[in-house]
Amino acid sequence: MSESPEATAPAAGPAAPAFDAKTFLATLTDLPGVYRMLDAEGKVLYVGKAKNLKKRVSSYFQRTVSSPRIALMVSRICGIDTTVTRSEAEALLLENNLIKSLDPPFNILFRDDKSYPYVQLTRDQFPRLAFFRGAPDRKADYYGPFPAASVVRDSIHLLQKTFHLRTCEDSVFANRSRPCLLYQIHRCSGPCVGLISAEDYAKDVQLAAMFLKGKQHEVIQRLTEAMEQASMALAFEQAAVLRDRIQGLRRIQEKQYVDSGRDEDADVVVAVQESGMLCLNLAMIRGGQHLGDKPLFPKNAADCEPAEAIAAFLDQHYREHPIPARILVNVPPADEEAAESLAALAERPVPIQEPRQTAHRMWVEMAVQNARIAIASRRATLSMQGQRLEALQEALGLAELPQRIECFDISHTQGEATVASCVVYQGNGMRKSEYRRYNIRDIQKGDDYAAMRQAVSRRYDKVAVGEGVCPDLILIDGGKGQVGVAYSALEELGLAHVPMIGVAKGVERKVGLEQLIFPDGRKPLQLPSTHPALHLIQEIRDESHRFAVSGHRAQRGKARRTSTLEEIPGVGPTRRKALIAHFGGLQGIAGASVDRLAEVPGISRDLAERIYSALH
Repeated sequence: MSESPEATAPAAGPAAPAFDAKTFLATLTDLPGVYRMLDAEGKVLYVGKAKNLKKRVSSYFQRTVSSPRIALMVSRICGIDTTVTRSEAEALLLENNLIKSLDPPFNILFRDDKSYPYVQLTRDQFPRLAFFRGAPDRKADYYGPFPAASVVRDSIHLLQKTFHLRTCEDSVFANRSRPCLLYQIHRCSGPCVGLISAEDYAKDVQLAAMFLKGKQHEVIQRLTEAMEQASMALAFEQAAVLRDRIQGLRRIQEKQYVDSGRDEDADVVVAVQESGMLCLNLAMIRGGQHLGDKPLFPKNAADCEPAEAIAAFLDQHYREHPIPARILVNVPPADEEAAESLAALAERPVPIQEPRQTAHRMWVEMAVQNARIAIASRRATLSMQGQRLEALQEALGLAELPQRIECFDISHTQGEATVASCVVYQGNGMRKSEYRRYNIRDIQKGDDYAAMRQAVSRRYDKVAVGEGVCPDLILIDGGKGQVGVAYSALEELGLAHVPMIGVAKGVERKVGLEQLIFPDGRKPLQLPSTHPALHLIQEIRDESHRFAVSGHRAQRGKARRTSTLEEIPGVGPTRRKALIAHFGGLQGIAGASVDRLAEVPGISRDLAERIYSALH
């Protein structure tokens, strides 16, 4: 990749003359690359890629422009930077990196960085069925990707019921002396304690893998043949088990979305514009079966056309996610080079086409219908959230509508493992990526006031020096005392102007009877249980409580797993880690014999005896 000096025009300043497109276009190259549209201040308006830079950039300055949005952007161009690349695929990668780092206002942005989940089957003697998110490797077999984590969990639950595969961690599996509850409820065949042979277990794994590949008909046929053989051999219990598996699979087939009847992989990408909103819906087809879909609402897409949204999605999404054999769309992408770009990235042809076959048409129609449902749901949510914010502003007498609300809570068990949470509500919902937890230290155990002061101080010390985002309203899960110390911490940081209220449970400590506590000593406010502002406060407060409790439990569990071992002379951090990794936890260590303890690297026979004595 190299910067092309002859194809670069510097950003024009505010006093620069109008952009001379004709002169600039004459200097452009026919090579592939990336271009950046700049405004009068040198800020990037738009980032794009091109197979032929001269041809693509010239298209923006023709008499007819593709949309009013593009026309507005062109009217603001005062300079263009270009970077020549060695290939289309390289241009696509560079374009995506620049879009993420520069956040241009005229690029349609899809904030979907989270990798899609898979069903994982390990390659052990008794393979484990697991949920997996990340980059697949060669240590296991992976099936998917799936559009949502819930679909993967449902699939694992189904495979447990039908094929009885294990889901436990290897450390737990290796140290079982009796079957677990999953065996008792017929969700596992008990390979950990030898209740099924490796050969029979492998057959179940093979059927599960076939099912995940979409070969349900073949799986049912094999099970039917096995059931008939068991019946002829008078093995009626085994035949009944196989009969139940077959019935379960047939019920799945009845619920399954349209099956094309062919073993094919495809993505369905549709864009729908209604009621001033644009929704792009991605549906995944694997093994000829519809695995579900995921609606996305892109940024900077208010005035764009569906074809533009599809083009932007194809560019951004498939840089980081697997590219299927084909992509079905409801309208062709605005970028005529989209198929070529994906082909260069995948190193094989990737057809992007409108549906022709009956099954393909039904997939696209379902995706369009689900996009419309998502738009209707989002409109209802936005309307409700707007009403709740307006009600909150009115109830508290705030000068402006609170756009960002942060809430604090403290969780501990008799002073042990104290954790503070800070959750964020902004726009139309909770912003989980901005949640924070604080492990509270150096305070007297059980001192909630000191814990709250420390959490608030740590959260806003950077805001006080001009870094970070300042909220429009702070909620404190607590009464007068907690609000007082939190407000005192804000005063010390010079942020006393930020509105704050406490949410106390009231005398009877019942939901709906909360009192709002003000730091300035005003009389507590108790809103009616049906008040929309109270519902919003409760939602944020409950989420803060959940986040604090989950963090506290994790800290407490970690402390209890290691506290007993810490008291044993000679067992330092490295040996504790080795013991826990080998036995899966304190329970496994306590259940191990001296001989088994001595098998752990770094644990001598003498130390193993001391560990055994300390735990018994």
